[in-house]
Amino acid sequence: MVISSFFYKPLYVLFACSLIVFISFGIRQSFGLFMLPITSDLDWGREQLSVAFATQNLMIGLVAPFAGVLAVCWGAPRTVALGGVIFGLGILMMSQSSAPATMFFGAGIMVGFGLSACGLPVILAIISQVSPPKKRSVWVGIATACATGGQLMMVPLSQTLLISYDWVITLLCLSILTGIIVPLALSISTEIFPNSNKKVDISIAQAIREAAAHRGFMLLTAGFFVCGFHVGFMAVHLPAYIIDRGASSMIGATALMLIALFNMAGAAGSGWLADKISKKYLLCTIYLLRSLTIFIFILSPMGEITVLIFATLLGLLWLSTVPPTSGLVSQIFGTRYMGMLYGVVYLSHQLGSFMGVWSGGLIFDTIGDYKAIWIISIILGFFSALLHLPINDQPLKRLAKVSV
Repeated sequence: MVISSFFYKPLYVLFACSLIVFISFGIRQSFGLFMLPITSDLDWGREQLSVAFATQNLMIGLVAPFAGVLAVCWGAPRTVALGGVIFGLGILMMSQSSAPATMFFGAGIMVGFGLSACGLPVILAIISQVSPPKKRSVWVGIATACATGGQLMMVPLSQTLLISYDWVITLLCLSILTGIIVPLALSISTEIFPNSNKKVDISIAQAIREAAAHRGFMLLTAGFFVCGFHVGFMAVHLPAYIIDRGASSMIGATALMLIALFNMAGAAGSGWLADKISKKYLLCTIYLLRSLTIFIFILSPMGEITVLIFATLLGLLWLSTVPPTSGLVSQIFGTRYMGMLYGVVYLSHQLGSFMGVWSGGLIFDTIGDYKAIWIISIILGFFSALLHLPINDQPLKRLAKVSV
């Protein structure tokens, strides 16, 4: 009886969801390590694999709003479980790919579809619905920290397997690991989810029109594009950039590990701050600091210390945008259609990721280095900081008498 009741508690939902994104996000963030092994072994240009990874980011965003709707209609646990199955099959197809078209379908289409359902968009919506309202951003911050905690484990695991075996065996092992997602998702009871904002009953179509007419929602969506551009570009191309500048592959992997380690503190701290201060001003600060960090990095001489300091600072800012961004969505619109609306915002993030990953490979193949894309990243960060200033972050009038 005690064990059974444990699965009905919000804290168990937080635990299960955090472990799911620990696995899914951790595996996804290790894909940058495969850029050189796969392209070298199959004699491809970097743009070919970049297109597959960029499409993956795009598919996550395109499907995320529909995954949010499916979670409302079919049940969030089953939606996440289905995503886990597709994610694992996509990685399996990657391991068996010998042609760009097969890699594109596995790494781009299938992995993207799977992650739209078992990745951050649906998971954060689940957590937002079951968390105490005054601790919502903190809980989202904890889950986001666990997501990059997965990166902290999966990156060294992937790098070790790549050194000991090859990229095919490594991907097979990662595919097997995704199997843990399915039972975790199905262990979450559907009875724990409240009918968020039931007193203010609006349809899906009305919720979409309401968000589309809100200027702050448009600005928030546009700003999150920049976050995706930064994260997408650096997650895939940073290890290769570091190696190109004369450092070892282990330093590149170490950089991703440090980003994950310090993002755990950054995401959790951002979640705590988002419950204490204005979320939009917090986002302005994060984007400004990102641009300044990148600017100093590209001007500094390359060396192990430079990379380690950059990775540490970047880690504190890596996904620290997620708690205040998702928090603004639930704060303004409520939590009932949180999965769908945050999915729309996340689509912009993934469009940015697509552009960051693809343009990074394209620019490198065209001019032979990444200097131009770093400059673009700096400019976009300053632009995004300005976009968040005029956002009206007050709850909608229909929520005035309803606790969100």
